[in-house]
Amino acid sequence: MASSVPSSPSSPSPSPAQWSSPSAQAGPSRRIRVGSAPDSWGVWFPDDPRQVPWERFLDEVAGAGYEWIELGPYGYLPSDPARLLEETGRRGLRVSAGTVFTGLHHGPAVWDATWEHVASIAELTRATGAEHLVVIPAFWRDDKTGTVLEDRTLTAAQWRDLTSLTERLGREVRERYGLRIVFHPHADTHVDTAENVARFLDATDAADVSLCLDTGHYTYCGGDSVELVETYGERIGYLHLKQVDPAVLADVVAEQLPFGPAVARGVMCEPPAGVPALEPVLAAAGRLGVDLFAIVEQDMYPCEPDRPLPIARRTRHFLRGCGV
Repeated sequence: MASSVPSSPSSPSPSPAQWSSPSAQAGPSRRIRVGSAPDSWGVWFPDDPRQVPWERFLDEVAGAGYEWIELGPYGYLPSDPARLLEETGRRGLRVSAGTVFTGLHHGPAVWDATWEHVASIAELTRATGAEHLVVIPAFWRDDKTGTVLEDRTLTAAQWRDLTSLTERLGREVRERYGLRIVFHPHADTHVDTAENVARFLDATDAADVSLCLDTGHYTYCGGDSVELVETYGERIGYLHLKQVDPAVLADVVAEQLPFGPAVARGVMCEPPAGVPALEPVLAAAGRLGVDLFAIVEQDMYPCEPDRPLPIARRTRHFLRGCGV
């Protein structure tokens, strides 16, 4: 287990509720805060020689004009809270969320190991002043090799385990760490298509589980992000912004490529070159009238080290043009 949370060496980060006064909230975009993530720098793993060093990521994400970041894979950024706060604070950066991977459809037998994984990340996330924990379900096939790990369709019993244990995770993370979990539908997992996302949401309690809508993954799996926001608006707790190249996606589907090779082929592209159009998604999210993070995540693993920064700058300029 990680050590207890130390005193912060820098000023505490404001909570989402402190972003703006009521008089400043005239436009819906004022309630959406844009950030980026290590993913947009080609970072998928805690340590990989093909990834940029974490110091360079922090320097460049700040230089691109972002103020909010996610932690990315646990162990990539410093896991000591005091050092992490010092490094982010001196660059004018704040943390919006941590990320955990789970396989809760396997039932109660995996709970203890899952909680051990979640607890260390939740503790670090809380120490940064963040209030969200992004929860990604397990892959049914290996994202690198394409090896099928299990059936891509859950049984009724596995759906019950997934939903009930995710609710439990939401309650315990909130009670112990004061964080809100946001469940992330993801390509090559069991919660991917519009049908499966709706089934998951209908079977879980809004008090315990919110949704992280990733516009790229949802489109990759055939979903309509605007429709999801308009149908399940009260469940949308967080956004990941990315776009899909429809021509590459057509080839990916035809060849049944796993997600990793699809990303290497360029299925996730720089906005505004792909789909979905982000302007209507952000407009629909703005109409919800709630505070939301919208974190840019352009999957690019692996990528050349000099590639991410120019893309990040152009994407931030594009999003400003979208009103956020």
